[in-house]
Amino acid sequence: MQTVQPLVWLMLALCVAFSPVQAALPSVTGEGDALPSLAPMLEKTSPAVVNIAIETRVRAARNPLMDDPFFRRFFNMPEQQRERRAASAGSGVIVDAENGYILTNAHVVKNADTIEVTLTDGRELSAELVGTDEEVDLAVLKLEEADGLTQIAIADSTGLRVGDFVVAIGNPFGLGQTVTSGIVSALGRTGLGIEGYESFIQTDASINPGNSGGALVNLRGELVGINTAILAPAGGNVGIGFAIPTEMAENVMHQLIEHGEVRRGMLGVTIQDLTPELAEAFGVDRQRGVVITQVVEDSAAEKAGLKSGDVVTAVDGRPVNRAADLRNKVGMAPVGEKVTLSILRDGKKKDVTATISESNRETAGGEAVSRFLEGASLRDLRKGELQHAESGVLVDAVERASPAWRAGLRQGDVIINANRKDVVDMKELRSAVEDKDATLLLRVNRNGGIFFVVVR
Repeated sequence: MQTVQPLVWLMLALCVAFSPVQAALPSVTGEGDALPSLAPMLEKTSPAVVNIAIETRVRAARNPLMDDPFFRRFFNMPEQQRERRAASAGSGVIVDAENGYILTNAHVVKNADTIEVTLTDGRELSAELVGTDEEVDLAVLKLEEADGLTQIAIADSTGLRVGDFVVAIGNPFGLGQTVTSGIVSALGRTGLGIEGYESFIQTDASINPGNSGGALVNLRGELVGINTAILAPAGGNVGIGFAIPTEMAENVMHQLIEHGEVRRGMLGVTIQDLTPELAEAFGVDRQRGVVITQVVEDSAAEKAGLKSGDVVTAVDGRPVNRAADLRNKVGMAPVGEKVTLSILRDGKKKDVTATISESNRETAGGEAVSRFLEGASLRDLRKGELQHAESGVLVDAVERASPAWRAGLRQGDVIINANRKDVVDMKELRSAVEDKDATLLLRVNRNGGIFFVVVR
């Protein structure tokens, strides 16, 4: 122990000496030794992180015999309640103290009948839901007539680097406010199937159930992300957590506050990642980018002059390395915003300016068609939107663990037949399903592969 102790003190001293910020100020022990501490930063930041408790009505499991009035009468059984109340907990971050706005995850407050917010000073306040965006999994709440609130400073998450120190603050397992620390493990994580738009900050700071909606902050105490999900194959924290970066969260937050919803635009292209083989075929001297495979007729992309085969390398000067980068940029851009796309066409560089147009897609919950499709968002497939399907009903999104998810439907599937009847749009799908409670036979196009799904 004696040979290790000087090394430990040396490492602590180096952490203080080379820290890029002043948040981790030293505290002093009884012996006068200086120790690095996050306490001064947390004392300023923690009051902006709140605990959120919701109550919701859940349909209770029901014995089918209880639906028989003769059975109940014979055994003198009372009528069972069809609903029960369930409670859950999460976290949130005060982003506007003057107006009482709180940012959290959409899944934290989903289907909430009542929302109660507990501040660090012990006050319990009711909150109203301003709006949600399930595609990014964010929601904004509002506290009415709340005084003495502390708001968090919001940092630009684009300045984060892998290896930066971060701190997660939240309410894991309903224990109350808890602080954990770690580093940024990776940036721009996509393809996880958690949300519709993904560009997560990955961190090894411990994030557990209940941390959802809480704050991921840098050592200055500035918000850099909203904690959202964990990778937990064993059911607990394994050091892989994900947070929505403030770059995305701020955009969604402002739209929810202003409109109560997010009004997304569209560019009107289908795309794929640039591969070495495609780069060689197109004569492109680079390995990363996005290839436009199709341009939708009369879309913003067509009006801007974009063509199939163009390779997008940047949007507004920021590199585009994957299809998700372009999708996120367009999905976060308000309708009417002009974006400049840097492209390679026939080996030559070119800048094209496109005006994001309003998306004309109208989505409907799958439960409107069948109770077994609950959790799926469905809409008509637009002309030219997909190469492998010309018409049908597109599965725009699917909630994990929902009836539609358990039935095997996934985002991007196209329903082309229901109960042995071909369907080209939502209207025909509804007509093909006469009984919402009956077993449903669907024929699905997934990336060009056709298969049947029995939904029950």
